[in-house]
Amino acid sequence: MRVDAIFYASPAIARDLEAEGGQALQQLVNVATLPGIAAPAVALPDIHWGYGFPIGGVAAFDPRKGGVVSPGGVGFDINCGVRLLCSDLTRDDLEPRKEALADALFRLVPAGVGSERRELRIGAADWPHLLTRGARWAVERGLGDPDDLEFIESTGALPGAEPDRVSARALERGGSQLGTLGSGNHFLEVQYVEHVYDPEAAEVFGLFPGQVTVLIHTGSRGLGHQVCQDSVDRMLAAARRHGIELPDRQLAAAPIESPEGQAYLGAMAAAANFAFANRQVITAYAREAFARVFGPGSSRLRVLYDLAHNNAKWEEHGGRRVLVHRKGATRAFGPGHPDVPAPYRAVGQPVLVPGDMGRYSYVLAGTAGAMAETFGSSCHGAGRRLSRSQAKKVARKNDAVAALKRQGILVRAATRATVDEEIPEAYKDVADVVEAVEGAGLGRRVARLRPLIVVKG
Repeated sequence: MRVDAIFYASPAIARDLEAEGGQALQQLVNVATLPGIAAPAVALPDIHWGYGFPIGGVAAFDPRKGGVVSPGGVGFDINCGVRLLCSDLTRDDLEPRKEALADALFRLVPAGVGSERRELRIGAADWPHLLTRGARWAVERGLGDPDDLEFIESTGALPGAEPDRVSARALERGGSQLGTLGSGNHFLEVQYVEHVYDPEAAEVFGLFPGQVTVLIHTGSRGLGHQVCQDSVDRMLAAARRHGIELPDRQLAAAPIESPEGQAYLGAMAAAANFAFANRQVITAYAREAFARVFGPGSSRLRVLYDLAHNNAKWEEHGGRRVLVHRKGATRAFGPGHPDVPAPYRAVGQPVLVPGDMGRYSYVLAGTAGAMAETFGSSCHGAGRRLSRSQAKKVARKNDAVAALKRQGILVRAATRATVDEEIPEAYKDVADVVEAVEGAGLGRRVARLRPLIVVKG
């Protein structure tokens, strides 16, 4: 190890890590061996085993000290992230039309393995603009409002994107998937604000008790997956050429300033911009669904914030310019940081923490503590407890859709298999994760959201 490895956990979370044999913690130790890493290697309380890096892992690399970039530190779903939309409606407004809204959202937002939006094909001339302009590309085509961009991390586009680095196969896979959720743990949830912990911050964010919100979780779909796949073998060869010793092949890496490192960063940024555009297009169709059910102008679904949890970004920390890898972790910049949207700067960046589809999600605010300890990072969700196959075994005993309906939660899904894999029991209780984050001073609770409608692949 070149630096310390630090993880944050409650006693219950620590027991879960021990029960899985410490695999995720071993991955964190492996990350701490990579060249040019800035101390410390970090894992947040939603830590669990991943590809290369643990999910919930954060590591920063200094190019002046031979720092590297690793696709395993970003993940296959590049710029997977979450976006929270806020309506002017209350839960009482929603309940009489909940079934109609669930059906409209399921029709208008394709979900599932290989899901496509056939009416929004991307032509050859569109790709360079889409992959460099990200969410702005969608807004310029009428799929959103210019005001949306202020409330998206990096205003909806990572700099340095190089569309020419994206393979033809990646473009082919992504060409019909813009504006789709995909499968697995991706979702669109209609929720309501069940509880406000910090009234001042909630007012700044525009949240109030009973308010209807929409949480969108998805990423770069097949395009981002292919960009990562295309990079892994090249990075393994690059590691050998540059004399980088890897404790795990999944940590394949190249020096940041090497040709291989620069090529990956250019392709990764392009895939990240596809993901920003994807969430922007989904937002446009979610707004259309609300307009169909509640009437034009009934709710504009304001973007509260959109942030990523799978990328590598240049940032200033401790007086150094470092490349921060976040794998299943999000930015949590504190009050006063210039990258926090001006309307939120006094209270800190919104941090969106989804839970499972049967319990709750949280809105936090970033803190000075996160800036000092975790490169301005916090958790991205609950973190899995059960593998997908284990979850299916548990789900066979119950009808998850019927059980959720009894709780007042409507589920619309492409297949039962996806629902079974994503049952609430498959995840840690996100309240425990958030409590650990807040206890460590890495974020503070602002509001808790409860699901009413879940759209899954």
